[in-house]
Amino acid sequence: MYPIAAKHIRWLAAMALMAVAGCASYQVGHQTLYRPDIQTIYVPVFENETYRRNLGEQVTEAVIKEIQQRTPYQVVHTPDADSTLTGRIVTEGKRVAAENQFDDARAVEAEIAVDVHWIDRGGNVLMQRAGMPVPYLSLSATHSSTFSPESGQSLATAQQDTTRRLARDIVGQMEIWW
Repeated sequence: MYPIAAKHIRWLAAMALMAVAGCASYQVGHQTLYRPDIQTIYVPVFENETYRRNLGEQVTEAVIKEIQQRTPYQVVHTPDADSTLTGRIVTEGKRVAAENQFDDARAVEAEIAVDVHWIDRGGNVLMQRAGMPVPYLSLSATHSSTFSPESGQSLATAQQDTTRRLARDIVGQMEIWW
């Protein structure tokens, strides 16, 4: 064997060892986006401060589905989980976005606003906005969807779309801040 080749092999082996040792604490995949100290999450039905019936149940169901699809957390139905995600629907409404010359609604916008709190078993806040270190900060999420009654779309379709967008944003805020 050539002396230069043996030197290169030792050098490559040393570099490989340093690379493995240096990356030992890193994880790969979507698991790295979420807190490793949380395995279970309890999501009670969101409180509904609006007059729209069953809206709390709809938003809660959408959030649970999004958690199950995008995160490694297991949703449980008991309050003794590692963490609890609570929510309160503060506003829900619709407004005319466009109308014709006879004041008939051509496009209507449906909006839902939610306050969300995610805490661990010890009461520590797990979800907060970056740059705002407030002890107990809630995430406020608002989304709206536009629908056209003339084309057969309804308020229910717009609310379903808005609910899905809200759930996606809420679960997106559960990722670890880098």
